[in-house]
Amino acid sequence: MVWMPHVTVAAVIERDGKFLLVEEQTEEGVRFNQPAGHLECFEALTEASVREALEETGYHFVPQYLVGVYNWRHERKDITYLRFAFGGDISGHDIDRPLDDGIIAARWLTLDEIRANQAQHRSPLILRCIEDWLDGKRYPLELITHYE
Repeated sequence: MVWMPHVTVAAVIERDGKFLLVEEQTEEGVRFNQPAGHLECFEALTEASVREALEETGYHFVPQYLVGVYNWRHERKDITYLRFAFGGDISGHDIDRPLDDGIIAARWLTLDEIRANQAQHRSPLILRCIEDWLDGKRYPLELITHYE
């Protein structure tokens, strides 16, 4: 058997002291996550973060920097995730766009609200990415090279 991590991307988006999260139905019940998902074949990491944010929230995400790279093992599922979290802004909102299956709603939450619902986080990476963003972790996108 060949072991491979699941490569994912996430968008860390803050506006007026609130962070954009998605409330979603999962096999474990209702959970919160950043707009996030798997990297697709031939897709650049930044392109994946833009696509996932749009599909899950209807917001047009513009990545401006890398917040961090996170290696997390979900022991119960026997899966390792390698997450690339991007910070940036939004350039618009398509309010009529249907959201991905399983997405209940896009939610703007304060840090206190996010901390209060940690039991409903999809992974420990949600709070960690936000805390890293709040700590000023912002790395240039030039750290990532995508070959066509």
